[in-house]
Amino acid sequence: MYIAPLNTNLLLEEAEKEALYLKLIEQINKDFNLANEGIDFPMSISPKELKIQLHEKIFRLIQYKFAEYLNLLYIIDVSEDQIKKLDGSDLVILSEEVAFLILKREWQKVWFRNKY
Repeated sequence: MYIAPLNTNLLLEEAEKEALYLKLIEQINKDFNLANEGIDFPMSISPKELKIQLHEKIFRLIQYKFAEYLNLLYIIDVSEDQIKKLDGSDLVILSEEVAFLILKREWQKVWFRNKY
């Protein structure tokens, strides 16, 4: 049964433990490219660096390319309700929380594909 991880670090640990971390990177790269937001995380990227770079990318999208940011969320299929629940008063915190929601959704896709 799928149980969503509680934070980014637990999610990335689980992905590594289940030997699906590379699939997670592939899925992130694929969906960002589908949304025309070219991102190309190398397969050798560490979980810590992935977390940092994803956070920075989301921060820049929210700040400078909001329409593209919304399109990305749509392509990845991040729940609109979850986004609406976030506090948007601090852009740094908001982008970190959105990065986690993106990772969580991408992990869900990879996990289900692997199990079923």
